[in-house]
Amino acid sequence: MISHLLAEVVQFTPTDHILVLNSAADPFVAHALRNLATGSLVLAEDNVAVLGSAMRSAMARRRQPLSVPFHEYMTRQDPATMDVAVVNLLYQPSKAWMLYSLSVAAFALRVGGRFYATGAKDRGILTLAKRMQELFGNVVTLEISKGHRVLCSTKRTDIPQEQYPATALTVFADSQLDDGTRMLLEALEGQELSPAMQALDLGCGAGFIGVYLARRAVQGHITLVDTSLTAIAASQQTIDEAGFTSSVTVLASDGVQAVREQQFDVVATNPPFHQGGMQNREIAERFIGDAAQVLVPQGKLFLVANRFLKYEPTMQACFRFVREIHGDSRYKVLCASNPQK
Repeated sequence: MISHLLAEVVQFTPTDHILVLNSAADPFVAHALRNLATGSLVLAEDNVAVLGSAMRSAMARRRQPLSVPFHEYMTRQDPATMDVAVVNLLYQPSKAWMLYSLSVAAFALRVGGRFYATGAKDRGILTLAKRMQELFGNVVTLEISKGHRVLCSTKRTDIPQEQYPATALTVFADSQLDDGTRMLLEALEGQELSPAMQALDLGCGAGFIGVYLARRAVQGHITLVDTSLTAIAASQQTIDEAGFTSSVTVLASDGVQAVREQQFDVVATNPPFHQGGMQNREIAERFIGDAAQVLVPQGKLFLVANRFLKYEPTMQACFRFVREIHGDSRYKVLCASNPQK
């Protein structure tokens, strides 16, 4: 199976120190845990939901990998300590994340260590092969299966950090205000929102929705949540720069898990609809159900989506009233109120 390529191809010994680069969902993690003895496994992961699942699986095997936020690896860990580093491009949101994984591998690997990467052409594996050759001076293709390749480079000498292709990560829309979020903010501008509201920015990204809500809630409190640790860091920076240090809370959370016991007057979201490089409505539909659970009886959900995405049936199943309040040929902003719990 394609999903098992790394487990089938990557070579390591029971004493090796292995780094998994934002790919904790890959079956290779379980394979490594089964076969390591005195070696170690480090999960440099961004997604808290994926990390939680991987850590629970490891505990069931009575193993405890070290976990490090993916975006902080080069600032928190020592260089040249790993024997093997692996990445699956399926789990990288963009080219920038792919290149950042290459930089982390160059930083983390000892001389003689090996970097393995797997992915398809449409996920950038050929581009990565070129960059691996440029950075390490060598790259070989170990396997090609159904359009997916496994590449390997060996770190033969120390590599100065100024040669790394990327040393920082950005979130959705390169941490800039995207058109969909802009339309949601325009729609919110025309809404009557209580200055004392308790509001949730669900899937906060870089935090632009949360900052807008904080400006409206001068007597209330805003909570921002996201499953991405990079997004949480970006949101916290946005909040700090805007000066909302006491009226805003930023939390890493798998959906509303971290705030499930709270109640909100307003939930606003620009949910992702891609996962692993493919269109996926499950996250948005889960957000809709989650919002219904944490809203007060008269609470409102504001959601922006691409025009072609049919979220209305899910919203109608969770809320008594659903209507479009703003939109154009590309996007629509839906408002759902009075959750059915």
